[in-house]
Amino acid sequence: MEAAQSRQQAAPGAFTAFARFVLCGGGVGLASSFAVAALASWIPWGLANALVTALSTLLATELHARFTFGAGGRATWRQHAQSAGSAAAAYTVTSVAMLVLQQLVAAPGSLLEQVVYLSASALAGVARFAVLRLVVFARNHSQVAATVPTARPVHAAVARAAAPAGPAVFCRTA
Repeated sequence: MEAAQSRQQAAPGAFTAFARFVLCGGGVGLASSFAVAALASWIPWGLANALVTALSTLLATELHARFTFGAGGRATWRQHAQSAGSAAAAYTVTSVAMLVLQQLVAAPGSLLEQVVYLSASALAGVARFAVLRLVVFARNHSQVAATVPTARPVHAAVARAAAPAGPAVFCRTA
């Protein structure tokens, strides 16, 4: 029970978690851009991008589980799947933003493209942070509640008070 409580206390606040999210996600994103460029010299760019995206999502999910959100260990397969889903949604948002730009502006300049892409990416990143924090790596309240002793009915407490108290009464895990 103490381990669960210390893990619960170690969870970072929203601001700290967001700073860690930006640091981890940005670091993995930067490394990924170099990895795609390097790998694309050996294999087609689309395949390189797909491989690096899959691997970087796995790496970022592990970092978010261990460091960003203080989940207290490795990410589960469920968390990996949910994180991949949120990454796919973020990819969709940036792709749609660029398609809309292409429809609205015949020949957008690179500065406008960067502004649109980075704005959509930032919006998707904030939404992804919220999904990861509130859904994927949210504290499971039912598990916490199961580890916290609850009040016993009065009749059970009276019946147990008559019997000598052993270690098992004081510590349910014993």
